[in-house]
Amino acid sequence: MARRRRALCGGTLLAAVLAGGGALGLGGCGLPGQAVAQGPGVPPSGAVTGSSTARMETAPRRPPAAPAVAGIPGVPLPVPDEDKWIVHVLNRLGYGPRPGDVERVRRMGLANYIALQLDPERIPDPVVQDKLRPLRTLTMPTRDLFAAYPQPKPEERRARQEAMGRDERPRGGGEAGPGRGQGQMEAGPRDPAGMPARMENRPAAIIMELAQAKVLRAIYSERQLHEVMADFWYNHFNVFAPKGADKWLVTSYDRDVIRPHALGRFRDLLGATARHPAMLFYLDNWMSSKEGGPAGPAGRAAAQGNRQGPTGLNENYARELMELHTLGVDGGYTQKDVTEVARCLTGWSLERPERGGGFVYRPRMHDDGEKVVLGVRIPAGGGIRDGERVLDLLARHPSTAKFIATKLARRFVSDTPPPALVDRAARVFRETDGDIRAVVHAIVTSPEFFSEEAYRAKIKTPFEVVASAVRVLGGEAQSLSLLPMAVGRIGEPLFQAQPPTGYPDKGEAWVNTGALLNRMNFALALAGGRVPGVRVDLDRLVASADRRRPEEVLDRLLAQILGRDVSGDTRRTLAAQLNDPQITRATQDDREANTDVAKLAALILGSPEFQRR
Repeated sequence: MARRRRALCGGTLLAAVLAGGGALGLGGCGLPGQAVAQGPGVPPSGAVTGSSTARMETAPRRPPAAPAVAGIPGVPLPVPDEDKWIVHVLNRLGYGPRPGDVERVRRMGLANYIALQLDPERIPDPVVQDKLRPLRTLTMPTRDLFAAYPQPKPEERRARQEAMGRDERPRGGGEAGPGRGQGQMEAGPRDPAGMPARMENRPAAIIMELAQAKVLRAIYSERQLHEVMADFWYNHFNVFAPKGADKWLVTSYDRDVIRPHALGRFRDLLGATARHPAMLFYLDNWMSSKEGGPAGPAGRAAAQGNRQGPTGLNENYARELMELHTLGVDGGYTQKDVTEVARCLTGWSLERPERGGGFVYRPRMHDDGEKVVLGVRIPAGGGIRDGERVLDLLARHPSTAKFIATKLARRFVSDTPPPALVDRAARVFRETDGDIRAVVHAIVTSPEFFSEEAYRAKIKTPFEVVASAVRVLGGEAQSLSLLPMAVGRIGEPLFQAQPPTGYPDKGEAWVNTGALLNRMNFALALAGGRVPGVRVDLDRLVASADRRRPEEVLDRLLAQILGRDVSGDTRRTLAAQLNDPQITRATQDDREANTDVAKLAALILGSPEFQRR
């Protein structure tokens, strides 16, 4: 029965990883999974940790003091500069370590590294700039994007869909699907930037290049915390890129709104999102008008074929502004408040973005009567100032401070962040008038952040899995067009979360057997050199190991990928595979092992320890 279960899961290698899925909350095709018995980050008896015996026998060093950051006073870190906590910081403030990163942070000091990440303007980033250069849409004005990537005509769309259907049929009599060929990823014709040929000069190419840039930055940028915060805020202020005109608008939204304000002041970020055409279009505020208001022709043009002009008050944006962007669902507002906020924001519209226009205020569409929002009276006759007053009120409301502090603590600490930490972070938010950098500083230098309970307590999103896997193997991306596709296959198509909530930051959303299968298939493809345009040099990772001794290769890979901090259960699961012919590649004629480093590395990438951060 056990053998039959393994076959159904796709082979011994994959079954081995699924068997270890208990630490992710997975049972893996019915195979028994066992969580680490002593809690997150506490190795059980027999586990190998990153601290050497010599270090364990000496008295612990005094925790270093964090220097001041952009006017924020420094505080002592609650832990010494041990490798375990360095890896923890690299995983939480970024997308995991690259070869040599732990040693580099150890030399500069953990506190200094955190301070530098909180001040990204001080960090040179030439490598990622070179990588981004071929992606020409990233710097194009919106009007140029409309001109260079026009909406295809209906007959062209039908022909392309038929061609895509032919391309995606199973080849060679095999089954289609992510498990084919142990994670083989196929590539079709491409342009010089790595774009699939059939997407060139189509609006979808804009979204693909934006996704390529996101993956590139996560892998190569030295400003790791800034990339984490850009991802956090895009999901917080989510815009579904494929919706109508947003295909051309999201590039500016990410470039001109999200990224510049990622560590700035919350009120500035809130105001920038409220005025940007991408948000106005996505949540329909561009056509929200007082009852009986005029139907603006510019709004119809922006709708890309939607001939319905403004038909009255639209509450979509007002509701999400309060529930998702500021106060939170339990923030103390009522349906009456939603309606009043929507009235304040009538007339906030857009002007022909395809011709270079952007935000525009239309007085004839605005409801200029008196409003009352959260008990605060907004007098009649305020015009555009009504919307600004609402944004001021929401940005500085105590419920907003708690809501943003909770989400940031969830991102950096755990899915259920400690209430005391949330309260302290919310107080910093209020006292600094929403200084995002100060709130993040308070969280990532806190005892809760450096607690055993927080260590490896977060499950990586698909995006984090792909970026961290390429980084830890020291991968070199020649063309990134298939890495965003890999993220999508695992379950997170970049910039394509349909609901305004964006992609979730809780592990339960990403934990299921199918998701782990897809993650494992990606690991097999990456380690096996089967992701087109991405090269990994596994020989460099195991240069000092004797491949005739699989256990020695395993130890070397564990040190490189997990820093040797691995549970006893995971080590035993991996060690049990060392006699498998797929790993040893020994034959009856030649019984000497020649360890398959790629498959062994893939197993480690699929382990619960790597799938967590």
